[in-house]
Amino acid sequence: MTRTAQSAEATETTDTAVAAKLSTLDRFLPVWIGVAMAAGLLLGRFVPGLNTVLNSLHVTSGVSLPIFVGLLVMMYPVLAKVRYDRLDTVTGDKRLLVSSLVINWLVGPMVMFALAWTFLPDLPEYRTGLIIVGLARCIAMVIIWNDLACGDREAAAVLVALNSVFQVLAFAGLGWFYLNVLPGWLGLDTTGLAVSAWQIAQSVLIFLGIPLVAGYLSRRLGERSKGRAWYEQRFLPKVGPFTLYGLLFTIVVLFALQGEAITSQPLDVVRIALPLLVYFAVMWAGSFALGKGIGLSYERATTLSFTAAGNNFELAIAVAIATFGVTSGQALAGVVGPLIEVPVLVALVYVCLAARRWFTPSPRQSQTRT
Repeated sequence: MTRTAQSAEATETTDTAVAAKLSTLDRFLPVWIGVAMAAGLLLGRFVPGLNTVLNSLHVTSGVSLPIFVGLLVMMYPVLAKVRYDRLDTVTGDKRLLVSSLVINWLVGPMVMFALAWTFLPDLPEYRTGLIIVGLARCIAMVIIWNDLACGDREAAAVLVALNSVFQVLAFAGLGWFYLNVLPGWLGLDTTGLAVSAWQIAQSVLIFLGIPLVAGYLSRRLGERSKGRAWYEQRFLPKVGPFTLYGLLFTIVVLFALQGEAITSQPLDVVRIALPLLVYFAVMWAGSFALGKGIGLSYERATTLSFTAAGNNFELAIAVAIATFGVTSGQALAGVVGPLIEVPVLVALVYVCLAARRWFTPSPRQSQTRT
């Protein structure tokens, strides 16, 4: 048997063993996500006043309290699992860091701009909304998709932090360039975008900063008081399931908030969904292939691909509502983002796991993840 065949067989055996240990919640995750999306849409459509109540609950202006709670519950267990003492192995990987920055801040916005103008030349509001989605790089749910696909947790933490810094520094400037300057150069319609650096920084600090600090302090204090063995073998298994509970709760709330808008304009949703489907496929596949091509391990190629494909829909929706209004086409385009992103990236988790056999197994890949 060749070494490649042996590696493939070993990977398949490991995948089977891991699959056998999955809980019912994990094993049928796509089903639960589909149920959560449907439940949210139905609640938003048919429960009188629910949308108003959910919209009235805010951490601060533009930041929904229910979504923040769901994201905190969802992200905390994963960030508590991160080995923060290993982050230096990621920051020294120049191939990974440079590739991520180029894909997220040069390629991603450019791809979304091209797709928005190609698919929606006659619908300027939806087109603008999609461009805003393309500018908002993912800093939240990508951590979950990466973990489900057995990506590198430490690399995900570093890339998400890097995206957060660039989001604060570059979002407003890129919005001005892609909505005003570039269309002007090309002889296309231009659109203004009013968004402050503080509004972006606030979103980053709330949605990422709080769960990141909580995860770091949990590991630091837990290991110091009880030891690493207790922390990883006793504590983490207890909090781990809350990731998926938080994910399902967030999906229900998100779709309940916009259930009426989505279900009342199905043809518009389809028009917006088409470029999004192409975008997620192109960004994920291109980044995964690049990771393989430049010699990254499976774990880091996976992290690179999901951080490239995901978007910060919370920020995109908040910016669209603040600039154009809650009933605007730009806001609807932002809402359709997660409607398409959630099921597509869940499907790509399984594609990623199936593609693991193309990589030489690393020592960490063969370990059972907590």
